[in-house]
Amino acid sequence: MKKALLITTLIAMPLTSIAESYTVDPAHTYVSFAINHLGFSTMRGKFDEQSGSLEYSPDAKTASVTIEINAASIDTGHAKRDEHLSSPDFLNVVEYPTITFKSTKTGWSGNKMTSVTGDLTIMGVSQPVTLKVTSIVCGAHPFNKKEMCGFDAEASIKRSDFGVNYGIPAIGEVLDLNIELEAFKN
Repeated sequence: MKKALLITTLIAMPLTSIAESYTVDPAHTYVSFAINHLGFSTMRGKFDEQSGSLEYSPDAKTASVTIEINAASIDTGHAKRDEHLSSPDFLNVVEYPTITFKSTKTGWSGNKMTSVTGDLTIMGVSQPVTLKVTSIVCGAHPFNKKEMCGFDAEASIKRSDFGVNYGIPAIGEVLDLNIELEAFKN
């Protein structure tokens, strides 16, 4: 009788999967961008300082991502340009020191996350942005054996949507954003 009751209880219980919690590894996370420069070339850059978190459960098809970027850590390989990009003409890093992305929903194909939609905030302006997830892999780190997840995601945004209007149209309005993220399980 007890065995039958236990089996009935287990069958009736909903199967749930709790999302695992991860902390972004800033040494192995790369936030970069590319934009047309005066119609002649593509100017690329990155941010050297970021932090964040990832909650992920492929079985339950739930996830959330939060990324905080130090706007002053912009690096295009040219100090004078980085100074200008940090000025009120572009990112105004004194008044708006942080760029953030906070997810609001995710898209799935089977147990693979395919997109992350969230609020991207630049210069105090928040806009919904959908990142296309091009890769996501979780497992044991090959060297230290700690559990981790990594994903690559990309999106194109219009910088004018965030009030970053300097130089349009000579300096491209559409900015390609790439995030390569690694995070260790908490």
